[in-house]
Amino acid sequence: MPGTLFTAAAVLDASGRRGDALLVEDGTLAAVGAANRLRRPGLPERHLPGVVVPGLRDAHLHPVGHAAALRRLSLAGAADFPSIVEALRGAAAGRAPDAALVAMRLDDEALAEGRLPDRHLLDRALPGRAVLLVRHCGHIAVASTAALAAAGIGPATPDPPGGSIDRDDAGIPTGVLRETAIGPVTTALGSRQAPLHPSDIAEAVASLAGVGLTGLGGIVSLDEGLWGAGACELDLLLEAAPELPLPVRVLVIADTPAQLEAAARRLERAGPMVSFLGVKAFADGSLGGHTAALRRPYADRPGRRGTHRLDPAWAGEMIRASASLGGMTAVHAIGDDALGRVLDVMESTISSGVDPGRLRIEHVSLAAPGDCRRLADLGVTACIQPSFLPSDSPWLPARLGPERLAAAYPFRSLAEAGVPLAGGSDCPVEPPHPLWGMAAARDRAGFHPEQSLSAARALELFTTGAARAIGEDARLAPGRAATFTVLGGDPLTVEPEQLRNLPVAAVFVAGREVVPPAGVEPWRG
Repeated sequence: MPGTLFTAAAVLDASGRRGDALLVEDGTLAAVGAANRLRRPGLPERHLPGVVVPGLRDAHLHPVGHAAALRRLSLAGAADFPSIVEALRGAAAGRAPDAALVAMRLDDEALAEGRLPDRHLLDRALPGRAVLLVRHCGHIAVASTAALAAAGIGPATPDPPGGSIDRDDAGIPTGVLRETAIGPVTTALGSRQAPLHPSDIAEAVASLAGVGLTGLGGIVSLDEGLWGAGACELDLLLEAAPELPLPVRVLVIADTPAQLEAAARRLERAGPMVSFLGVKAFADGSLGGHTAALRRPYADRPGRRGTHRLDPAWAGEMIRASASLGGMTAVHAIGDDALGRVLDVMESTISSGVDPGRLRIEHVSLAAPGDCRRLADLGVTACIQPSFLPSDSPWLPARLGPERLAAAYPFRSLAEAGVPLAGGSDCPVEPPHPLWGMAAARDRAGFHPEQSLSAARALELFTTGAARAIGEDARLAPGRAATFTVLGGDPLTVEPEQLRNLPVAAVFVAGREVVPPAGVEPWRG
Protein backbone atom coordinates (compact mmCIF):
# COMPACT_ATOMS: atom_id res chain seq x y z
CA MET A 1 0.00 0.00 0.00
CA PRO A 2 1.41 3.43 -0.91
CA GLY A 3 -0.10 5.01 2.17
CA THR A 4 -0.79 8.70 2.75
CA LEU A 5 1.47 11.53 3.79
CA PHE A 6 -0.19 13.77 6.38
CA THR A 7 1.39 17.20 6.74
CA ALA A 8 0.72 19.77 9.46
CA ALA A 9 2.10 22.94 11.01
CA ALA A 10 4.02 20.65 13.37
CA VAL A 11 4.12 17.14 14.77
CA LEU A 12 5.05 17.16 18.43
CA ASP A 13 4.92 15.28 21.70
CA ALA A 14 5.96 16.08 25.26
CA SER A 15 9.63 16.09 24.21
CA GLY A 16 9.02 18.80 21.60
CA ARG A 17 8.78 19.06 17.83
CA ARG A 18 9.19 15.82 15.84
CA GLY A 19 8.73 17.27 12.36
CA ASP A 20 5.78 18.34 10.24
CA ALA A 21 4.61 15.11 8.60
CA LEU A 22 3.40 11.57 9.24
CA LEU A 23 3.54 8.75 6.71
CA VAL A 24 0.67 6.35 7.38
CA GLU A 25 0.40 2.92 5.79
CA ASP A 26 -2.37 0.42 6.61
CA GLY A 27 -3.31 2.29 9.78
CA THR A 28 0.28 2.28 11.05
CA LEU A 29 2.91 4.99 11.25
CA ALA A 30 5.60 4.22 8.69
CA ALA A 31 7.63 7.39 9.32
CA VAL A 32 7.57 10.66 11.26
CA GLY A 33 9.64 13.65 10.25
CA ALA A 34 10.03 16.43 7.70
CA ALA A 35 7.57 16.51 4.82
CA ASN A 36 10.24 17.43 2.27
CA ARG A 37 12.10 14.22 3.13
CA LEU A 38 9.06 11.94 3.20
CA ARG A 39 7.40 13.08 -0.04
CA ARG A 40 7.74 10.87 -3.08
CA PRO A 41 6.11 10.78 -6.52
CA GLY A 42 2.59 9.35 -6.54
CA LEU A 43 2.23 9.41 -2.76
CA PRO A 44 -1.18 10.82 -1.76
CA GLU A 45 -0.89 13.80 0.53
CA ARG A 46 -3.29 15.51 2.93
CA HIS A 47 -2.67 18.67 4.89
CA LEU A 48 -4.04 18.79 8.44
CA PRO A 49 -4.97 22.28 9.66
CA GLY A 50 -3.11 22.45 12.93
CA VAL A 51 -0.62 20.70 15.19
CA VAL A 52 -0.45 16.90 15.48
CA VAL A 53 0.01 15.39 18.96
CA PRO A 54 -0.22 11.79 20.15
CA GLY A 55 -3.82 10.70 20.48
CA LEU A 56 -5.39 12.11 23.64
CA ARG A 57 -6.70 9.48 26.06
CA ASP A 58 -8.86 9.53 29.18
CA ALA A 59 -7.72 6.74 31.49
CA HIS A 60 -10.69 7.02 33.88
CA LEU A 61 -14.15 7.65 32.43
CA HIS A 62 -17.59 6.13 32.99
CA PRO A 63 -19.09 5.72 29.49
CA VAL A 64 -22.58 4.92 30.76
CA GLY A 65 -22.33 7.84 33.18
CA HIS A 66 -21.37 10.13 30.30
CA ALA A 67 -24.41 8.97 28.34
CA ALA A 68 -26.57 9.58 31.40
CA ALA A 69 -25.13 13.09 31.76
CA LEU A 70 -26.35 13.81 28.23
CA ARG A 71 -29.82 12.29 28.85
CA ARG A 72 -30.73 12.61 32.53
CA LEU A 73 -31.93 15.57 34.56
CA SER A 74 -28.99 17.63 35.83
CA LEU A 75 -29.15 19.78 38.94
CA ALA A 76 -25.96 21.63 38.03
CA GLY A 77 -26.58 25.32 38.59
CA ALA A 78 -29.42 24.82 41.06
CA ALA A 79 -29.18 27.74 43.48
CA ASP A 80 -31.37 26.52 46.34
CA PHE A 81 -33.97 24.00 47.45
CA PRO A 82 -36.82 25.72 45.57
CA SER A 83 -34.76 25.44 42.38
CA ILE A 84 -34.42 21.69 42.96
CA VAL A 85 -38.17 21.34 43.51
CA GLU A 86 -38.89 23.25 40.31
CA ALA A 87 -36.47 21.11 38.29
CA LEU A 88 -37.92 17.87 39.65
CA ARG A 89 -41.49 18.88 38.94
CA GLY A 90 -40.59 19.93 35.42
CA ALA A 91 -38.82 16.64 34.73
CA ALA A 92 -41.73 14.60 36.14
CA ALA A 93 -44.37 16.34 34.04
CA GLY A 94 -45.90 13.89 31.60
CA ARG A 95 -44.29 10.82 33.16
CA ALA A 96 -46.29 7.92 34.54
CA PRO A 97 -47.01 8.33 38.27
CA ASP A 98 -45.05 5.19 39.14
CA ALA A 99 -42.01 6.12 37.04
CA ALA A 100 -38.86 6.71 39.06
CA LEU A 101 -36.81 9.86 38.59
CA VAL A 102 -33.02 9.99 38.92
CA ALA A 103 -31.28 13.39 38.84
CA MET A 104 -27.53 13.99 38.63
CA ARG A 105 -25.06 16.70 39.66
CA LEU A 106 -26.51 17.65 43.04
CA ASP A 107 -24.05 20.13 44.60
CA ASP A 108 -24.85 21.04 48.20
CA GLU A 109 -21.83 23.37 48.38
CA ALA A 110 -23.45 25.62 45.76
CA LEU A 111 -26.90 25.73 47.38
CA ALA A 112 -28.02 28.77 49.38
CA GLU A 113 -28.94 26.42 52.23
CA GLY A 114 -25.37 25.07 52.31
CA ARG A 115 -26.48 21.51 53.04
CA LEU A 116 -27.97 18.42 51.44
CA PRO A 117 -31.74 18.22 51.02
CA ASP A 118 -33.61 15.32 52.62
CA ARG A 119 -36.45 12.96 51.76
CA HIS A 120 -39.04 15.42 53.08
CA LEU A 121 -38.15 17.97 50.41
CA LEU A 122 -38.41 15.32 47.69
CA ASP A 123 -41.72 14.08 49.09
CA ARG A 124 -43.16 17.60 49.00
CA ALA A 125 -41.90 18.12 45.46
CA LEU A 126 -43.26 14.84 44.08
CA PRO A 127 -45.53 13.08 46.62
CA GLY A 128 -45.38 9.32 46.44
CA ARG A 129 -42.79 9.22 43.63
CA ALA A 130 -39.49 7.35 43.85
CA VAL A 131 -36.79 10.02 43.43
CA LEU A 132 -33.02 9.79 43.76
CA LEU A 133 -30.66 12.76 43.61
CA VAL A 134 -27.02 11.80 43.02
CA ARG A 135 -24.37 14.19 44.32
CA HIS A 136 -21.89 15.21 41.63
CA CYS A 137 -19.09 13.20 43.28
CA GLY A 138 -21.15 9.99 42.91
CA HIS A 139 -20.56 8.96 46.53
CA ILE A 140 -23.69 10.43 48.15
CA ALA A 141 -27.33 10.37 47.10
CA VAL A 142 -30.64 11.57 48.52
CA ALA A 143 -33.69 9.31 48.20
CA SER A 144 -37.37 10.07 48.65
CA THR A 145 -39.48 8.06 51.07
CA ALA A 146 -40.90 6.02 48.19
CA ALA A 147 -37.38 5.26 46.89
CA LEU A 148 -36.24 4.14 50.33
CA ALA A 149 -39.31 1.92 50.62
CA ALA A 150 -38.66 0.38 47.20
CA ALA A 151 -35.20 -0.63 48.44
CA GLY A 152 -36.51 -1.88 51.78
CA ILE A 153 -34.63 0.76 53.76
CA GLY A 154 -36.26 1.69 57.05
CA PRO A 155 -35.43 2.48 60.70
CA ALA A 156 -34.28 -1.07 61.39
CA THR A 157 -32.01 -1.30 58.31
CA PRO A 158 -28.39 -1.54 59.40
CA ASP A 159 -25.63 0.42 57.71
CA PRO A 160 -24.07 -1.78 55.01
CA PRO A 161 -20.34 -2.53 55.03
CA GLY A 162 -18.55 0.42 53.45
CA GLY A 163 -21.56 2.73 53.63
CA SER A 164 -23.99 4.55 55.90
CA ILE A 165 -27.57 5.74 56.14
CA ASP A 166 -28.06 9.18 57.69
CA ARG A 167 -30.73 9.20 60.40
CA ASP A 168 -32.59 11.87 62.38
CA ASP A 169 -32.70 12.07 66.17
CA ALA A 170 -35.40 9.40 66.25
CA GLY A 171 -33.32 6.99 64.16
CA ILE A 172 -35.45 7.44 61.02
CA PRO A 173 -33.52 7.59 57.72
CA THR A 174 -33.31 11.15 56.41
CA GLY A 175 -32.92 9.98 52.82
CA VAL A 176 -29.19 10.77 52.66
CA LEU A 177 -27.23 7.67 51.64
CA ARG A 178 -23.47 7.39 51.59
CA GLU A 179 -21.24 5.05 49.57
CA THR A 180 -22.50 1.43 49.39
CA ALA A 181 -25.85 2.40 50.94
CA ILE A 182 -26.83 3.90 47.57
CA GLY A 183 -26.70 0.57 45.69
CA PRO A 184 -29.97 -0.97 46.94
CA VAL A 185 -31.91 2.10 45.81
CA THR A 186 -30.39 2.28 42.32
CA THR A 187 -31.10 -1.45 41.91
CA ALA A 188 -34.70 -1.09 43.11
CA LEU A 189 -35.39 1.83 40.76
CA GLY A 190 -33.67 0.31 37.73
CA SER A 191 -36.77 -1.05 35.99
CA ARG A 192 -38.95 1.91 36.94
CA GLN A 193 -37.22 4.58 34.90
CA ALA A 194 -36.71 5.28 31.22
CA PRO A 195 -33.66 3.14 30.40
CA LEU A 196 -30.63 4.19 28.48
CA HIS A 197 -30.15 2.34 25.20
CA PRO A 198 -27.02 1.02 23.49
CA SER A 199 -27.42 3.75 20.89
CA ASP A 200 -27.15 6.34 23.69
CA ILE A 201 -23.83 4.81 24.76
CA ALA A 202 -22.49 4.69 21.20
CA GLU A 203 -23.48 8.30 20.56
CA ALA A 204 -21.96 9.50 23.83
CA VAL A 205 -18.65 7.74 23.10
CA ALA A 206 -18.59 9.03 19.52
CA SER A 207 -19.06 12.60 20.73
CA LEU A 208 -15.77 12.37 22.64
CA ALA A 209 -13.85 12.63 19.38
CA GLY A 210 -15.05 16.23 19.40
CA VAL A 211 -12.76 17.00 22.35
CA GLY A 212 -9.81 15.15 20.84
CA LEU A 213 -10.07 11.79 22.57
CA THR A 214 -8.86 8.72 20.73
CA GLY A 215 -9.22 6.09 23.45
CA LEU A 216 -10.78 5.48 26.85
CA GLY A 217 -10.25 3.59 30.05
CA GLY A 218 -13.95 2.91 30.60
CA ILE A 219 -15.35 1.83 33.97
CA VAL A 220 -18.54 -0.23 34.02
CA SER A 221 -20.50 -2.08 36.68
CA LEU A 222 -22.23 -5.44 36.47
CA ASP A 223 -25.55 -3.94 37.57
CA GLU A 224 -27.60 -0.82 36.79
CA GLY A 225 -24.88 1.36 38.29
CA LEU A 226 -25.26 4.79 39.80
CA TRP A 227 -26.41 6.80 36.83
CA GLY A 228 -29.91 5.45 36.23
CA ALA A 229 -28.97 3.21 33.30
CA GLY A 230 -32.01 0.96 33.77
CA ALA A 231 -29.94 -2.06 32.65
CA CYS A 232 -26.61 -3.72 33.39
CA GLU A 233 -23.86 -1.29 32.37
CA LEU A 234 -21.68 -4.03 30.88
CA ASP A 235 -24.61 -5.32 28.82
CA LEU A 236 -25.27 -1.82 27.44
CA LEU A 237 -21.63 -1.31 26.48
CA LEU A 238 -21.35 -4.72 24.82
CA GLU A 239 -24.51 -4.11 22.81
CA ALA A 240 -23.11 -0.75 21.74
CA ALA A 241 -19.70 -2.20 20.83
CA PRO A 242 -20.31 -2.63 17.06
CA GLU A 243 -21.14 1.07 16.77
CA LEU A 244 -18.28 2.48 18.83
CA PRO A 245 -15.78 4.59 16.83
CA LEU A 246 -13.30 4.90 19.72
CA PRO A 247 -11.67 1.97 21.53
CA VAL A 248 -12.79 1.41 25.12
CA ARG A 249 -10.55 -0.58 27.45
CA VAL A 250 -12.85 -1.74 30.23
CA LEU A 251 -12.30 -1.82 33.98
CA VAL A 252 -15.04 -3.94 35.55
CA ILE A 253 -16.51 -3.30 39.00
CA ALA A 254 -16.86 -6.91 40.16
CA ASP A 255 -17.39 -8.59 43.53
CA THR A 256 -15.74 -11.97 42.95
CA PRO A 257 -13.02 -13.51 40.78
CA ALA A 258 -15.71 -15.58 39.05
CA GLN A 259 -17.66 -12.45 38.11
CA LEU A 260 -14.50 -10.82 36.83
CA GLU A 261 -13.51 -13.81 34.72
CA ALA A 262 -17.00 -14.07 33.20
CA ALA A 263 -16.91 -10.37 32.29
CA ALA A 264 -13.42 -10.71 30.82
CA ARG A 265 -14.53 -13.61 28.60
CA ARG A 266 -17.50 -11.61 27.33
CA LEU A 267 -15.29 -8.62 26.57
CA GLU A 268 -12.79 -10.81 24.70
CA ARG A 269 -15.58 -11.68 22.24
CA ALA A 270 -16.84 -8.11 21.83
CA GLY A 271 -14.80 -7.11 18.79
CA PRO A 272 -11.94 -4.68 18.22
CA MET A 273 -13.38 -1.57 19.88
CA VAL A 274 -14.08 -3.02 23.34
CA SER A 275 -11.63 -5.06 25.37
CA PHE A 276 -10.90 -6.18 28.92
CA LEU A 277 -8.54 -3.99 30.94
CA GLY A 278 -9.03 -5.24 34.50
CA VAL A 279 -10.89 -4.70 37.75
CA LYS A 280 -11.94 -1.49 39.52
CA ALA A 281 -12.32 -1.32 43.32
CA PHE A 282 -13.00 1.34 45.94
CA ALA A 283 -11.03 2.08 49.10
CA ASP A 284 -13.00 5.16 50.21
CA GLY A 285 -15.31 7.94 49.05
CA SER A 286 -15.01 11.67 48.27
CA LEU A 287 -13.66 14.76 50.00
CA GLY A 288 -16.79 16.69 49.08
CA GLY A 289 -18.99 14.12 50.79
CA HIS A 290 -16.72 13.73 53.85
CA THR A 291 -16.33 10.03 52.97
CA ALA A 292 -12.72 10.07 51.74
CA ALA A 293 -10.76 8.22 54.45
CA LEU A 294 -8.31 10.56 56.22
CA ARG A 295 -5.60 9.90 58.79
CA ARG A 296 -6.83 12.87 60.82
CA PRO A 297 -10.40 14.18 61.11
CA TYR A 298 -11.97 16.64 58.70
CA ALA A 299 -11.33 20.22 59.76
CA ASP A 300 -15.01 21.11 59.31
CA ARG A 301 -16.34 17.81 60.76
CA PRO A 302 -14.00 16.97 63.67
CA GLY A 303 -15.90 13.80 64.47
CA ARG A 304 -15.51 12.32 60.99
CA ARG A 305 -12.54 10.70 59.28
CA GLY A 306 -14.34 9.21 56.28
CA THR A 307 -15.35 5.72 55.18
CA HIS A 308 -13.14 2.72 54.48
CA ARG A 309 -14.55 0.42 51.81
CA LEU A 310 -11.71 -1.97 51.04
CA ASP A 311 -11.22 -5.36 52.67
CA PRO A 312 -7.48 -6.11 52.27
CA ALA A 313 -7.90 -9.88 51.88
CA TRP A 314 -10.58 -9.43 49.22
CA ALA A 315 -8.49 -6.79 47.43
CA GLY A 316 -5.46 -9.07 47.30
CA GLU A 317 -7.59 -11.86 45.87
CA MET A 318 -9.05 -9.58 43.17
CA ILE A 319 -5.64 -8.19 42.23
CA ARG A 320 -4.30 -11.69 41.71
CA ALA A 321 -7.44 -12.75 39.82
CA SER A 322 -7.15 -9.79 37.45
CA ALA A 323 -3.44 -10.41 36.92
CA SER A 324 -4.15 -14.07 36.08
CA LEU A 325 -6.48 -12.82 33.33
CA GLY A 326 -3.81 -10.48 31.98
CA GLY A 327 -5.59 -7.50 33.51
CA MET A 328 -4.83 -4.49 35.64
CA THR A 329 -6.26 -3.41 38.99
CA ALA A 330 -7.36 0.17 39.62
CA VAL A 331 -8.31 1.13 43.18
CA HIS A 332 -10.06 4.39 44.05
CA ALA A 333 -8.23 6.09 46.96
CA ILE A 334 -8.81 9.80 47.60
CA GLY A 335 -7.93 10.18 51.28
CA ASP A 336 -4.43 9.66 52.66
CA ASP A 337 -5.49 6.88 55.03
CA ALA A 338 -7.16 5.00 52.18
CA LEU A 339 -4.04 5.51 50.07
CA GLY A 340 -1.83 4.01 52.76
CA ARG A 341 -4.03 0.95 53.10
CA VAL A 342 -4.12 0.39 49.34
CA LEU A 343 -0.34 0.69 49.15
CA ASP A 344 -0.07 -1.95 51.89
CA VAL A 345 -2.18 -4.35 49.83
CA MET A 346 -0.31 -3.59 46.62
CA GLU A 347 3.08 -3.98 48.27
CA SER A 348 2.02 -7.42 49.49
CA THR A 349 0.82 -8.53 46.05
CA ILE A 350 3.95 -7.17 44.38
CA SER A 351 6.08 -9.19 46.79
CA SER A 352 4.11 -12.27 45.74
CA GLY A 353 4.89 -11.69 42.07
CA VAL A 354 2.27 -9.28 40.68
CA ASP A 355 3.75 -6.83 38.15
CA PRO A 356 3.50 -3.27 39.59
CA GLY A 357 2.94 -2.06 36.05
CA ARG A 358 -0.51 -3.66 36.30
CA LEU A 359 -1.47 -1.65 39.38
CA ARG A 360 -3.13 1.76 39.45
CA ILE A 361 -4.40 3.99 42.24
CA GLU A 362 -7.14 6.33 41.14
CA HIS A 363 -7.24 10.01 42.20
CA VAL A 364 -4.53 10.17 44.93
CA SER A 365 -6.12 13.45 46.03
CA LEU A 366 -4.28 13.68 49.35
CA ALA A 367 -0.71 12.37 49.57
CA ALA A 368 2.10 13.49 51.85
CA PRO A 369 5.70 13.40 50.55
CA GLY A 370 6.23 9.98 52.13
CA ASP A 371 3.21 8.62 50.26
CA CYS A 372 4.58 9.97 46.99
CA ARG A 373 7.95 8.32 47.58
CA ARG A 374 6.28 5.04 48.46
CA LEU A 375 4.21 5.11 45.26
CA ALA A 376 7.36 5.72 43.26
CA ASP A 377 9.33 3.00 45.03
CA LEU A 378 6.59 0.46 44.31
CA GLY A 379 6.22 1.54 40.67
CA VAL A 380 2.44 1.87 40.95
CA THR A 381 0.68 4.28 38.57
CA ALA A 382 -1.28 7.24 39.93
CA CYS A 383 -4.26 8.09 37.72
CA ILE A 384 -5.05 11.71 38.60
CA GLN A 385 -7.93 14.04 37.71
CA PRO A 386 -6.72 17.66 37.51
CA SER A 387 -10.23 18.91 36.68
CA PHE A 388 -11.26 18.11 40.26
CA LEU A 389 -9.33 21.17 41.41
CA PRO A 390 -11.45 23.96 39.89
CA SER A 391 -14.52 22.30 41.42
CA ASP A 392 -12.96 21.53 44.82
CA SER A 393 -10.77 24.56 45.50
CA PRO A 394 -13.55 26.84 46.87
CA TRP A 395 -14.34 24.50 49.79
CA LEU A 396 -11.20 22.37 50.10
CA PRO A 397 -9.47 24.63 52.71
CA ALA A 398 -12.46 24.22 55.03
CA ARG A 399 -12.42 20.44 54.60
CA LEU A 400 -8.74 19.87 55.23
CA GLY A 401 -7.50 22.86 57.19
CA PRO A 402 -4.42 24.90 56.20
CA GLU A 403 -1.80 22.40 57.37
CA ARG A 404 -2.87 19.70 54.89
CA LEU A 405 -3.47 21.82 51.81
CA ALA A 406 0.05 21.43 50.41
CA ALA A 407 -0.54 17.66 50.21
CA ALA A 408 -3.82 18.07 48.29
CA TYR A 409 -3.61 17.15 44.59
CA PRO A 410 0.21 17.03 44.77
CA PHE A 411 0.81 16.71 41.05
CA ARG A 412 4.39 17.99 40.97
CA SER A 413 5.42 16.05 44.07
CA LEU A 414 4.18 12.85 42.46
CA ALA A 415 5.94 13.62 39.17
CA GLU A 416 9.23 14.60 40.76
CA ALA A 417 9.20 11.50 42.97
CA GLY A 418 9.07 9.45 39.77
CA VAL A 419 5.51 8.14 40.07
CA PRO A 420 4.09 7.01 36.69
CA LEU A 421 1.19 9.41 36.06
CA ALA A 422 -1.94 9.08 33.93
CA GLY A 423 -4.71 11.58 33.34
CA GLY A 424 -8.45 11.09 33.48
CA SER A 425 -11.65 13.04 34.03
CA ASP A 426 -13.80 10.62 36.06
CA CYS A 427 -16.63 11.83 33.81
CA PRO A 428 -19.48 12.39 34.70
CA VAL A 429 -17.94 13.69 37.94
CA GLU A 430 -16.17 16.22 35.72
CA PRO A 431 -16.57 16.94 31.98
CA PRO A 432 -14.57 14.63 29.68
CA HIS A 433 -12.37 17.34 28.18
CA PRO A 434 -8.67 16.41 28.20
CA LEU A 435 -7.56 19.94 27.30
CA TRP A 436 -9.42 21.21 30.37
CA GLY A 437 -7.58 18.62 32.44
CA MET A 438 -4.25 19.65 30.96
CA ALA A 439 -5.00 23.32 31.69
CA ALA A 440 -6.03 22.55 35.29
CA ALA A 441 -2.83 20.57 35.82
CA ARG A 442 -0.88 23.67 34.82
CA ASP A 443 -2.80 26.51 36.51
CA ARG A 444 -4.50 24.57 39.38
CA ALA A 445 -7.19 27.29 39.65
CA GLY A 446 -4.66 29.31 41.66
CA PHE A 447 -4.53 26.59 44.34
CA HIS A 448 -0.97 25.90 45.54
CA PRO A 449 0.62 26.71 42.15
CA GLU A 450 3.92 25.18 43.30
CA GLN A 451 2.24 21.82 42.65
CA SER A 452 1.48 22.61 39.01
CA LEU A 453 2.81 20.56 36.11
CA SER A 454 4.79 21.91 33.19
CA ALA A 455 3.15 22.10 29.77
CA ALA A 456 5.15 19.06 28.64
CA ARG A 457 4.15 16.96 31.65
CA ALA A 458 0.51 18.00 31.27
CA LEU A 459 0.53 16.86 27.64
CA GLU A 460 2.22 13.61 28.61
CA LEU A 461 -0.46 13.06 31.27
CA PHE A 462 -3.23 12.72 28.68
CA THR A 463 -1.19 11.11 25.89
CA THR A 464 1.57 8.60 26.65
CA GLY A 465 0.76 8.48 30.38
CA ALA A 466 -2.93 7.78 29.98
CA ALA A 467 -2.24 5.37 27.13
CA ARG A 468 0.22 3.36 29.24
CA ALA A 469 -2.37 3.14 32.03
CA ILE A 470 -4.88 1.54 29.66
CA GLY A 471 -2.42 -0.84 28.03
CA GLU A 472 -1.78 1.20 24.88
CA ASP A 473 1.23 2.89 23.31
CA ALA A 474 0.66 6.49 22.23
CA ARG A 475 4.14 7.22 20.90
CA LEU A 476 4.36 8.77 17.45
CA ALA A 477 6.95 6.33 16.16
CA PRO A 478 7.28 3.94 13.21
CA GLY A 479 5.43 0.71 13.78
CA ARG A 480 2.89 2.26 16.17
CA ALA A 481 -0.78 2.72 15.39
CA ALA A 482 -1.53 5.92 13.49
CA THR A 483 -3.63 7.30 16.34
CA PHE A 484 -3.28 11.04 16.78
CA THR A 485 -5.13 14.27 17.54
CA VAL A 486 -4.91 17.47 15.53
CA LEU A 487 -5.20 20.66 17.58
CA GLY A 488 -5.65 24.23 16.44
CA GLY A 489 -2.53 25.38 18.28
CA ASP A 490 0.56 24.26 20.15
CA PRO A 491 -0.37 22.88 23.61
CA LEU A 492 3.23 23.32 24.78
CA THR A 493 3.30 27.09 24.22
CA VAL A 494 -0.24 28.42 24.72
CA GLU A 495 -1.34 29.68 28.13
CA PRO A 496 -3.67 27.42 30.18
CA GLU A 497 -6.77 29.52 29.48
CA GLN A 498 -6.04 29.39 25.74
CA LEU A 499 -5.47 25.65 26.05
CA ARG A 500 -8.96 25.17 27.47
CA ASN A 501 -10.42 26.69 24.31
CA LEU A 502 -8.02 25.22 21.77
CA PRO A 503 -9.99 23.86 18.79
CA VAL A 504 -9.82 20.17 17.90
CA ALA A 505 -9.36 19.97 14.15
CA ALA A 506 -9.38 16.19 13.67
CA VAL A 507 -8.97 12.82 15.37
CA PHE A 508 -7.50 9.65 13.83
CA VAL A 509 -7.65 6.15 15.28
CA ALA A 510 -5.40 3.57 13.58
CA GLY A 511 -5.32 5.73 10.45
CA ARG A 512 -9.09 6.21 10.31
CA GLU A 513 -10.55 9.66 10.83
CA VAL A 514 -13.28 9.72 13.47
CA VAL A 515 -15.88 12.43 12.95
CA PRO A 516 -18.12 13.14 15.95
CA PRO A 517 -21.88 12.91 15.33
CA ALA A 518 -23.49 16.13 14.18
CA GLY A 519 -25.52 17.91 16.82
CA VAL A 520 -24.14 15.92 19.78
CA GLU A 521 -21.56 17.58 21.98
CA PRO A 522 -19.80 15.93 24.90
CA TRP A 523 -21.19 16.86 28.28
CA ARG A 524 -19.77 20.20 29.45
CA GLY A 525 -20.93 20.28 33.05
